[in-house]
Amino acid sequence: MKRRVFLVVVDGLGCGSQEDSHRYGDDGCNTMGHVVNRVGIRLPNWRRWGMGNIIPLDPVPPVADPAAAFGKMREASAGKDSTTGHWELAGITLDTPFPTYPNGFPESVLTAFRGITGRAGELANAAWSGTAVIDTFGDEHLRTGFPIVYTSADSVFQVAAHTDLVPVETLHAWCEAARRSVLVGEHAVGRVIARPFTGVSGAYTRLNDHRKDFSLLPPEPHLPGYLKALGIPTLSIGKVIDLFGGVGFTHYRKTRNNAEGIAQWLNALSGFEHGFVFINLIDTDQLFGHRNDPDGYAGSLEEFDRALPAIEAKLNEGDIVILTGDHGNDPTTPGSDHTREFVPLWVWPAKAATATELGIRTSFRDVAASVCAAFGVPVPFRGTSFLSGD
Repeated sequence: MKRRVFLVVVDGLGCGSQEDSHRYGDDGCNTMGHVVNRVGIRLPNWRRWGMGNIIPLDPVPPVADPAAAFGKMREASAGKDSTTGHWELAGITLDTPFPTYPNGFPESVLTAFRGITGRAGELANAAWSGTAVIDTFGDEHLRTGFPIVYTSADSVFQVAAHTDLVPVETLHAWCEAARRSVLVGEHAVGRVIARPFTGVSGAYTRLNDHRKDFSLLPPEPHLPGYLKALGIPTLSIGKVIDLFGGVGFTHYRKTRNNAEGIAQWLNALSGFEHGFVFINLIDTDQLFGHRNDPDGYAGSLEEFDRALPAIEAKLNEGDIVILTGDHGNDPTTPGSDHTREFVPLWVWPAKAATATELGIRTSFRDVAASVCAAFGVPVPFRGTSFLSGD
């Protein structure tokens, strides 16, 4: 039987602090609750899916007969970054978090990176906002030729360079070499990211189309690679393929924003006849969560809500949609870090699930187990399917 399963991640969509959130400095965070209640958005289509049944939301009350099964999931892995979250959705648990560098990278890492670039130094070497760092150091970068090296609360080694000084291909080569020979062992960050930019002083612009992520390869087995090996087509939409080091997918579509992600999903609904589609919608996290912009975050949720009827109209009998998040990113709290939260879970149609109310799942791994069950293949992951098996 031909079947399509769509796993959709609204990046940074949490729904309340996990029990261990105090260890991450995130006690009291609630991305979905704080955004929806503060801004007052109604989200009528998401309400039909049971958004207000998961947690109390004043503008989005619960419904008696939601179109989707609903619940929430606890992250079992250590950490709260995109790689950790997406890997756990794919059946992988990390007992040790990826290393982070809130005070900058050690001299041993920088010295090794200078050996790759041939430059005598670098700028920044601290946790920065990606736009603020080029505004602050862009002029000095052009004057000295030193690359801008920075990180965030995530486990990332990011390198920004102006295209007039460092061609995009060169920047990509630097980051690929750093991934291969520098950011390894104890310094094996989740991602090395090339961040080219252009423009003039006071008006620098990141070239997101030419951003390139060099991720660690995920341990085996992982959901997309496992399905691909079984001959089941796998499609990545958005940044998912980057988080899996470029492996596990038979097809991929890169996107720059949620509008493109939704458009590519609609295209897949018309042209992808059978298989697994793993989608990431980035704007909630990248544009609004990290920038402490609850209004922008709310607008992004409304954009998705408006798209739901068109998506539902293209879904076939037998299709399954699993909609969730990968971590929290509460824009109403101080700081620009991800937040350690439960993530919401919806399964469409509701009849595809074991129950309409799915409760609190003990791990994101239940998603991997459920996708395997949907395709009728053995489950190699430590998870429990929430699908009915019909």
